[in-house]
Amino acid sequence: MSTLPFKKAKIVELWCAEPVFFASRELSDTYYTEGAIGNYALAYAFGWVSSPYRLQGEATGRPTYKEDLEPIAQACYVLPASPLNGRVTFRFERFNALSDAYWYAMTNNRVATAREDLPIQRQGKKPSSFRASNFPQTGRLRMIERGNKFQTLVLGNCELPDYIRLGKFMSKVKVNVLSELEIALLQSGDYQSQAYLSVADLPPNLELLSFDLISMPPAPLLKNLSFRGAAWQIGEMIVPANLYFCCGGRQNG
Repeated sequence: MSTLPFKKAKIVELWCAEPVFFASRELSDTYYTEGAIGNYALAYAFGWVSSPYRLQGEATGRPTYKEDLEPIAQACYVLPASPLNGRVTFRFERFNALSDAYWYAMTNNRVATAREDLPIQRQGKKPSSFRASNFPQTGRLRMIERGNKFQTLVLGNCELPDYIRLGKFMSKVKVNVLSELEIALLQSGDYQSQAYLSVADLPPNLELLSFDLISMPPAPLLKNLSFRGAAWQIGEMIVPANLYFCCGGRQNG
């Protein structure tokens, strides 16, 4: 049965004061940021939940989104942010993390800066086989350019800061609340939503009719979704009802 746990929603604009980078896709030595901002990243950036910047030990084996976000799922929710007017501009930057030492050698995705380091890292029977370290040394980054604006919906009464740090480089982003609107519950029917939606947060009984897919971690996003089920209307925007963090709606979505 559909419920209305959130009474109001805020339309929020995000202005990128600095270039924003996420490794949404990796092709050869180029790391691409998609033209969207995931709602899990926003939940952490807003300070609703926290997680260490670098994972160590057993924590590196799997993400903890579900454990982090489930405790606040009934109190607040944020949709993935979409570019204002559907347009986003990017910039490319090249990075080079190679050593400036007198001598270095490239191994399996690793730079050795001293010859005596090589036997220590050698593994297996092949003399040129070394333990890999998953830190790219050179490449290109496609980043969301500074000055881009994104828009999202924040449901519930969780606090919003004036500025947040976002992405792998902790880039500065301005948070502007444009308006606050009532949420109306619409009975089950056929609807179309222009909002960006996380596949992992859709209710399990929602029937998806058609959509465009944005493939990016940690969960794919949907846009231009036509669906059958209950809905929430917020101003002129319609989204599926009963959106929650990690509700596990579509395991194969």
